[in-house]
Amino acid sequence: MTTTVKLPDPLEMSLRQRCAQEGRSISEIMRDALTAYLAHPTVTASAWALGEGVFGQHSGPDDLAENRKSQLAKDWTDKQDHRA
Repeated sequence: MTTTVKLPDPLEMSLRQRCAQEGRSISEIMRDALTAYLAHPTVTASAWALGEGVFGQHSGPDDLAENRKSQLAKDWTDKQDHRA
């Protein structure tokens, strides 16, 4: 299969220099690069996996999600009382 790839000038120059250094064709280098890239499957982690290290590090009232408005009002009042 033939595929056309558009490269920025600096990348093309680097590729051509590498081909000249190694005595290999552009196609050969690109096949090797794609093979190496595709050999490592993309890992898509779940939100749980991404945050697993920080879950449980912070604590608060057990019912904070259910009573967030009343907790916010209490915190605001406490803050205002502390200023006085």
